[in-house]
Amino acid sequence: MDGLNHSVVSEFVLLGLSSSWEIQLLLFLFFSTLYVASLMGNLLIVLTVASDSHLQSPMYFLLANLSIMDLIFCSITAPKMIYDLFREHETISFGGCLVQIFFIHAVGGTEMVLLTAMAFDRYVAICKPLHYLTIMSPRRCISFLFVSWIIGLIHSVTQLAFVVDLPFCGPNELDSFFCDLPRLIQLACLETYTLGFMVTANSGFISVFSFLILMISYIFILVTVQKKSSGGIAKALSTLSAHVTVVVLFFGPLIFFYLWPFPTSQLDKFLALFDAVITPFLNPVIYTFRNKEMKVAMKRLCTQFVNYSQLS
Repeated sequence: MDGLNHSVVSEFVLLGLSSSWEIQLLLFLFFSTLYVASLMGNLLIVLTVASDSHLQSPMYFLLANLSIMDLIFCSITAPKMIYDLFREHETISFGGCLVQIFFIHAVGGTEMVLLTAMAFDRYVAICKPLHYLTIMSPRRCISFLFVSWIIGLIHSVTQLAFVVDLPFCGPNELDSFFCDLPRLIQLACLETYTLGFMVTANSGFISVFSFLILMISYIFILVTVQKKSSGGIAKALSTLSAHVTVVVLFFGPLIFFYLWPFPTSQLDKFLALFDAVITPFLNPVIYTFRNKEMKVAMKRLCTQFVNYSQLS
């Protein structure tokens, strides 16, 4: 952290989403609603899985942890973004910027690995149903979770190492609503082409690699099911559809954000908003509406809550 002493810039100005008061008001209403819905939806999944004995299985354990990550992820940038919509000057301190970068990449990297673990869970459930509970034991599930967080933290610390010692002595405006790592590097007072490539390689190529592994695993599952039973492929597709949708929503913006050769400010902002607010909102919706057990369990939880409130 000694490198911080070499930086003249103590804070960064965020140019935000719009300078129009009318648009800012609409954005405030829209994103506030999405953020609250994301919190409530993901929290409801966590509470439902934790309280319902019918959902004590590896799949729901991993799903509850995915919701916990979405709860954290949507709270890293969304509250400040919503608050800044009413500020004339949107700023973030140097330390606050580093904290945002750390948590964005820590939680994002962890979620990548957890989604891969969830794909493995679906593979075992579909291709080896008789051995499912043996293979996906509680110990293995906890190991998946532990490894996910370790890899996420390593990824985040690696990204943070790229910027923590950079000198910032000139422009301090970020054309974004949060501390965007690629744009932050461009403000450093030195040649950043090589550094920018390393950041892209670390985040972009890891995203692509993880996404390809997931897609290959889905194809392998479908081929395996088709060999065993031609009629089972429809059931496999139904089982995988929710997870595939979540994977595409999560990895799609990341891949474009880091690897698209013709980046634009508006496109980057849209993709960042999609990952920060919209995806955490859609994940519980997708898993809820595609899962009968989850819908029934949520109804039981709501009924118990209403009965408890009436007794109180």
